[in-house]
Amino acid sequence: MGSDSGASSQPRTITIPLTNAARWRAFAVAAAVAAITILDLSKVNVALPSIEQALGAGSTELQLIVSGYVLTFGLFLVPMGRLGDQRSRRALFLVGLILFTLASLGCALAPNIVVLMVFRLLQGVAAGIQMPQVLGLIQQIFQGAERGRAFGLFGATIGLATAFGPTLGGLMIALGGPDDGWRWIFWMNVPLGIAAIAAAVWVLPTTRVHTGRRIALDPIGVILFGVTVLALMWPFLFTTGSPDDDPRRWWLLTVFVLFATLFVAWERRYAARGHAPLIPFSLFRIASYRNGTLLATSYFAALPALFLLTTLYLQTGLELEPVFAGMVTIGFALPSAAASWVGGNLVTRIGRPLVVGGLIMVLVSAIGLVLVAVFATPALTPWLMGTVMIIGGLGGGLVISPNQTLALADVPVSEGGLAGSVGQLGQRIGTAVGTAVALALFYATIYRETGNRDSLAVYHDAYLIGMSSVALFIALAFVVSIVDLSRRRAAVRDAEADEAEERRAGPT
Repeated sequence: MGSDSGASSQPRTITIPLTNAARWRAFAVAAAVAAITILDLSKVNVALPSIEQALGAGSTELQLIVSGYVLTFGLFLVPMGRLGDQRSRRALFLVGLILFTLASLGCALAPNIVVLMVFRLLQGVAAGIQMPQVLGLIQQIFQGAERGRAFGLFGATIGLATAFGPTLGGLMIALGGPDDGWRWIFWMNVPLGIAAIAAAVWVLPTTRVHTGRRIALDPIGVILFGVTVLALMWPFLFTTGSPDDDPRRWWLLTVFVLFATLFVAWERRYAARGHAPLIPFSLFRIASYRNGTLLATSYFAALPALFLLTTLYLQTGLELEPVFAGMVTIGFALPSAAASWVGGNLVTRIGRPLVVGGLIMVLVSAIGLVLVAVFATPALTPWLMGTVMIIGGLGGGLVISPNQTLALADVPVSEGGLAGSVGQLGQRIGTAVGTAVALALFYATIYRETGNRDSLAVYHDAYLIGMSSVALFIALAFVVSIVDLSRRRAAVRDAEADEAEERRAGPT
């Protein structure tokens, strides 16, 4: 199959002779850079009013500041994961990190909205280059229970970055003021990026044997894949719930279906001719990977939307300052970090039930947030929401890192970067779709009810209806987790039955 032929054309993966301390130093650098990358998915959201005021940006330009980053991030994940599996993950990591730092500098200095959008797109490209290398490196330098602990810490880091993004963005605006606070959000990446570059040069190991073999990147597959992802994400990224949304954007989903069909057909033909395809579909025959990827996609359709809707409700509905609205998510961030570490240590022993329990807690938290918004007084709402977030954080920590460990457990190390990047692509698509659906429901309710009801009642309804989509995506992830749990238990029963049969048969 395609994965077999692809493996023979790749440089040999080195068994890296690293000490325990050296492994964890490399992990620390990689996880820190991943956190900086993920922070830019959430901290910029709270800066949009400031950017609008400072640069006179319109709604379309503001949408591109957020969605353009997600789009280019997603477009580059899989090709760069494939390239990293064939060549030096360390080199690509440094390329992505340097480009991200320079693009952040460009965003901070942008004199107008056009320049800001261009550098924001480049930030997404850089993130798409470096993130697959992080996942591939973790997959390569850790094994067994230690890998579970590494992914536990990685999940904790990503959870903190996701949840602290709004708080950090609001703090930068408070410090820098309404005109220049948004620039501080990008400025902070520059010294962090320079420090990370120095640390990466010092501690990241070489992961590939030098080879004269040509790179097998499947250029036609890359083009077909790019158009497929673009056509899928575009209509969702430009869905705001406003009556001005162009309904013709949904026709791009027809283009998505057409190019997805062409991409699958080309990849199968390409692999049949003995070449390494961009995505070896044999990966999806690994049930643990397939289910883990579906679960993560559904979960990430819910979580960023939950944070965004909550901060929007607090800022626009209760007129809370951005920094205080963002601080509510601290209730999620800190417990999530602790639970991710615990989950990473327990996942090899407990397995999928850990994730099932975590999803139940996240669903309870989402329902609790809505109940607080509707029934609590405005003065108590932020405090009670922060308390309810603790439940969600504890649950979320038991979802992300354990699921990552379970999803990649049966994937060959030679395809670790690609498998991780396909999973990350699923998360980015989930984020785009989930956020678009939640925002569309939130703003459509506001447009429909404003003028007919009390302002606070309008925002109660908008938050309730928007969060219903969040609950639906969490429930979908829960269903996938139950399916995977049932499959694993059936496999254990079959293995025990075979073992019992062998004992009864005795020696031959």
